[in-house]
Amino acid sequence: MLDLFYPFDWLSAQIVTKLFGLSLDSHLGKSLHFFFYDVPKILTLLAVISFVVGTLQTFLEPEKVRVYLEGKRKLSGHILAASLGAVTPFCSCSAVPLFIGFVKAGIPLGITFSYLISAPMVDAVAVFLLFALFGLKITLFYIFFGITLAVIIGYVIGLLKLEKWVEPFIWKLKDKQHKQSQDEDIELTRSSQISWENRFKVGWFQSSEILKSVWIYVIIGIGIGAGIHGYMPAQLISEWIGKDNPFAVLVAVLIGVPLYTNIAGVLPIASALFSKGMPIGTVLSFTMAVTALSLPEMIILRKVLKPKLLGTFISLTTLGIVGVGYLFNAISA
Repeated sequence: MLDLFYPFDWLSAQIVTKLFGLSLDSHLGKSLHFFFYDVPKILTLLAVISFVVGTLQTFLEPEKVRVYLEGKRKLSGHILAASLGAVTPFCSCSAVPLFIGFVKAGIPLGITFSYLISAPMVDAVAVFLLFALFGLKITLFYIFFGITLAVIIGYVIGLLKLEKWVEPFIWKLKDKQHKQSQDEDIELTRSSQISWENRFKVGWFQSSEILKSVWIYVIIGIGIGAGIHGYMPAQLISEWIGKDNPFAVLVAVLIGVPLYTNIAGVLPIASALFSKGMPIGTVLSFTMAVTALSLPEMIILRKVLKPKLLGTFISLTTLGIVGVGYLFNAISA
């Protein structure tokens, strides 16, 4: 991976030393080198990975996801929902239409939540970016804990039978589902005839749309990460959110919730924090909090969930993420 991105590393070093006349050992030099190296690296990865994933995801469309999950009521349904969430291209901004569509289709509430937690937190693009930044071991742990968290929280919500705390208009919409299901079944039949040329077009479209929608978050995230990498003392990280602070994971989660960005924007920050000595479990809890509990997503979900259900979802997810952080730190110690 290092050899693959060596040209970006070399070019970044030339910009810092030749153009700006700075030492790579200075605070500003370190920050600028991190920034000019990570911007093309992350954007290139994002473009290529989004194209590949977008092309492959033409075989697994939202309507097919609904069909797979419809009628599932056991633990296997939660596992399937969380696993599908990990390979389908939906972010937190898709929360309301997905929620409405799933509930209308008769998918149990708990299974719907398993999907909605997994989709923005463990999507395929995130997995490849994690692998590029942290390696295979940490990526596999992140996938395992992310899917497990989605399954457990969805299962608990299902056991609590909280359907009464969904906004009433959702259930009224469910009555109109029959004809829509027939129309979607027709589309499913047609979608199986898509040519590879059109699949590539879909992949290119998704790649370009993702880049257009997230590039600013990526640059902001890399900018924050560059500042942390160059200027934040490792001692400060150790004191506030290091392994010796028993509340470090909780602090990281509370910081991550209002920091709205997507997985591509938060990973450069996470990488910089990890390089400064933040324990990996704390880093991943921070990442999960940003993606699964973002403030805009909670505001959007309020349109379809009553405050009691939204509060239950936030509380369970927060506890789960904090638990994952402490467990991961214990395992990796």
